[in-house]
Amino acid sequence: MALPFLTSFALFLAHYAISSLLTPTQRNRPATLEEFDFPQVEEGTEQAVFFGDCWTEDWQVLWYGNLRTKKIKQGGKK
Repeated sequence: MALPFLTSFALFLAHYAISSLLTPTQRNRPATLEEFDFPQVEEGTEQAVFFGDCWTEDWQVLWYGNLRTKKIKQGGKK
């Protein structure tokens, strides 16, 4: 009665071990500001002013946030 359970559990453990050994490790690095691609207004383009909720076919991004980086000086002590 316990034989099918033990067989399936052993197959599960073998599959888990093989899949975890064959999975490549991911070395993610944080995104830099140069990797972002924000659409921006070209020089001389007219700027539309909307009040309220409006839909437009041509949109412009005039400002997308104060994105900046700052070096970490020391560890996170409290």
